[in-house]
Amino acid sequence: MTRATTLTTPAHAPTPTTGDTPAGFAYAVSAYLIWGFLPLYMKAIAHIPAVEIIAHRVLWSVPVAGAVLLVLRRTGDLVTALRSPRMVAMAAVTASLISINWGVYVWAIANDRALDAALGYYINPLFSVALGAVILRERLSPAQWTAVGLAAVAVAILTFSAGAVPWVALVLMTTFGIYGFLRKTLPIGPNQGFLLEVLLLSPPAIAYILWTGSSGHFLTTSWADTALLIGAGAVTAIPLMLYANGAKGLRLSTIGILQYIAPTMIFLIAVFVFDEPFGPARAVAFPLIWAALVIYTASMLRNRPPRA
Repeated sequence: MTRATTLTTPAHAPTPTTGDTPAGFAYAVSAYLIWGFLPLYMKAIAHIPAVEIIAHRVLWSVPVAGAVLLVLRRTGDLVTALRSPRMVAMAAVTASLISINWGVYVWAIANDRALDAALGYYINPLFSVALGAVILRERLSPAQWTAVGLAAVAVAILTFSAGAVPWVALVLMTTFGIYGFLRKTLPIGPNQGFLLEVLLLSPPAIAYILWTGSSGHFLTTSWADTALLIGAGAVTAIPLMLYANGAKGLRLSTIGILQYIAPTMIFLIAVFVFDEPFGPARAVAFPLIWAALVIYTASMLRNRPPRA
């Protein structure tokens, strides 16, 4: 959600636009639908350790992302970035954050915690709003404060009920929120930035795959495992690329609404496909989150600039 990210949109900050285009809408919806169905893919390889899956997500994302840059003829930007120590250092930080996010997400799906993953991506935009208030000193409206407060109450209810904080949701929320915040400061296009990130993650990924050797699942167990591990690169890179291009043709407020597609699909899959328990605490907490998102979205739409 990969988990290409991140709800403050799962991956990269969209470029502001004065109106919505059909192509932008189609690209963005396609990305969110892929992210929404991603739990089914990850469940099919849930028997493989999460670290091994992440290593292959990284490794096989490189040729996909590289092919996109070749088609777009934007490889020169990547070469320039690689020559800048500052940009490489910044990309190393964002790459670390997204790899942690991917790892926790994969672990959550494998361990029947998809509902926690959905919760994390639902509250991510509210976390981003709070992050902007704390770090950038942005002034929040009463509606935004209400939405953030409802999300905090929901997390408190889940914590009290379980006797422990919902760490999966909180880790996904914070890593994706901070990733999105820092990604905005990386002076490189979204496609180039993603390839730079996976290139930086490739050496440890390759080292891990070589270290596991015959004890791993690549070319050693079944053809299905090998194919799914290779395909993990595509399901990681393709939605990120689709989103990056779709965001160019959409308003920020439109992206803000579309971002709820993925966690809603994850929620429905968790309850109706994976049959995860939806106890009394979640029956209270999730409606609070949904109410917070309605308030947040309504406030955002009221401040939406008129169509040019």
